[in-house]
Amino acid sequence: MEMVTATQLYDHVTCPRRVDLDAHADGLRKADVSPFVRMLWQRGASHESDVVRTLPEGTVLLAGLPGPEREHRTAEAMAGGAELIHGGRISADDLLGDPDLLVRRDGRYLPVDIKSGRAEENGDDDGEPGRPKPHYAVQVALYVDVLERQGLSAGRHPEIWDVRGDRIAYDLEAPRGPRTPTSLWDLYTLSRDAVRAILASPHSTRGALSAACGFCHWREVCSAELEAAGDLTLVPALGRAARDILSSSIPTLDALATMDPEVYIRGRKTVFAGVGPDRLRLYRDRARLLTTPGATPYLRHAVVLPETRLEIMFDIEADPMRDLVYLHGFIERTGRDPATEVFTPFYAGTPTPEGEREAFAGAIAYLAERPSATVFYYSRYERTMYRKLQRRFPDVCSEDTIAAIFTPPRSVDLYCDVVAKATEWPTRSHSIKTIAKHLGFAWRDTDPSGAASIEWYDRWVKGNDPDVRQRILDYNEDDCRATGVVLDGVRALKPFPPRVNGGDQGAASGMSGTVRIDLEAFGSVRSTYGRRR
Repeated sequence: MEMVTATQLYDHVTCPRRVDLDAHADGLRKADVSPFVRMLWQRGASHESDVVRTLPEGTVLLAGLPGPEREHRTAEAMAGGAELIHGGRISADDLLGDPDLLVRRDGRYLPVDIKSGRAEENGDDDGEPGRPKPHYAVQVALYVDVLERQGLSAGRHPEIWDVRGDRIAYDLEAPRGPRTPTSLWDLYTLSRDAVRAILASPHSTRGALSAACGFCHWREVCSAELEAAGDLTLVPALGRAARDILSSSIPTLDALATMDPEVYIRGRKTVFAGVGPDRLRLYRDRARLLTTPGATPYLRHAVVLPETRLEIMFDIEADPMRDLVYLHGFIERTGRDPATEVFTPFYAGTPTPEGEREAFAGAIAYLAERPSATVFYYSRYERTMYRKLQRRFPDVCSEDTIAAIFTPPRSVDLYCDVVAKATEWPTRSHSIKTIAKHLGFAWRDTDPSGAASIEWYDRWVKGNDPDVRQRILDYNEDDCRATGVVLDGVRALKPFPPRVNGGDQGAASGMSGTVRIDLEAFGSVRSTYGRRR
């Protein structure tokens, strides 16, 4: 009998295919674990060790023992009424769990997991509560399930002890939200049963392209599978759920590119639950871009951008585990001329609140000295983090200061307000890395990513290596330059007449006013930035 584990449930919430491949595929086909993931493992182990050192005398310590011995001694400790057990193992039927802690409550046991991340997501620094993380919840729910089967459960409210020292109880039976009446316990039971089915049926799952793929050791295997299958998740923003709804009628990328959306539209809806007419047409447009050799990006709507002599491209780097913004990077240029670009970074010299505050204050002063410049950034992350920084350091600036910085026309969110709303690209995502590379830009680093930067910063904190610090700065500078590349690429888009008399001239949405890129201008953008990097 194959056992269902908490790790499998954690992975299933993110990607069922990973559970399948871990259980049934040739392990030699795995990619190397990334330095970032290794860093997460190390941080998790280090944080847990720090917490264990604070546990009271008399705690039963079982970590490091062989699995069967740990399980035997865990059962003995619970039978003996131990108040606290670290590193135990419990099982019942086909369920196997390794809770970090078992805490005695009213003669029974409550499982606890120690996490090096935050226990909740989508909260804020003003004390607004967040929501339990589903991938944490299914893990601790399995421990509860085992304890219930053993007659030893203290209830369905296990705890997560997180990196900030918060001890958050997860109410597994409460509705997950006003629009999600099901509970975390419902999620757990569905995931548990799905994992059972996967273990019993090798290769019964399908991969799906998502942001999580970059951290998975099966990423190369899945990528090849998705390519060969012409999987619909290769289309930007068409995720696993929409793919599974569409695929019975539209199974491949080629089928999506050649289908007539009107066949599936019924009034204001389509025959596909949760996929409206406009969304279906958009998916078809994007599939056409991906399947048409030499396809070029185009505008879906007119774009009007601020015209100022001085422009600033802005990007930050943050370490969510340390809850620290460690770098604010700015590229300023005059007259849209890349030759005038100057990079100015504000780096947290210490991984402390003092270091973070100093860098934030420097960045705010820099922007205040350039009141007439337009600031361009890519996605809401910078705005979100600046609001948090202001609440954390109210002596640096006011809420009104932050609001003024991020209110158009002072600044433009190039992704949310321009790229996502008005443009289409023959790429599999609309990330800045993907679009800037499509435009001919190249990062200097061989592993350019925000995750990699976090791992570099961790190394710098531990070793104070100036070369590592410079690597971080170079990466951030290139991110800022890439923002300028995308900005110029959008500006190079020119109007194209809408299709006439039902003819298809490539703007597949068919909306009046749809425009296409000017190829000559687009080529000049690519060549300029291809040379620079």
